[in-house]
Amino acid sequence: MANTSSAKKAARKAVRQTEVNKSRKSEMRTYVRKVEEAITSGDAKAAAAAMHAAEPQLMRAAQKNLMHKNTASRKVARLTARVKALAK
Repeated sequence: MANTSSAKKAARKAVRQTEVNKSRKSEMRTYVRKVEEAITSGDAKAAAAAMHAAEPQLMRAAQKNLMHKNTASRKVARLTARVKALAK
């Protein structure tokens, strides 16, 4: 348990920030799931629209340090490739 007042404040801030991060990560996963569902259904137009919405969410998550930037880029690249393959 934190002893100093600054450590107590840091612990309170960590709890609040954890909640914010959970919310952001959940939102990002929802956008990715929508792309996955559109790909599975075979709807190229819906998949492209979902991908258009999901890409900024992934990159924003990387910017907010929810994931590494290379991880976000890799996810975007793989999803984009799958969406493009669906369009053919």
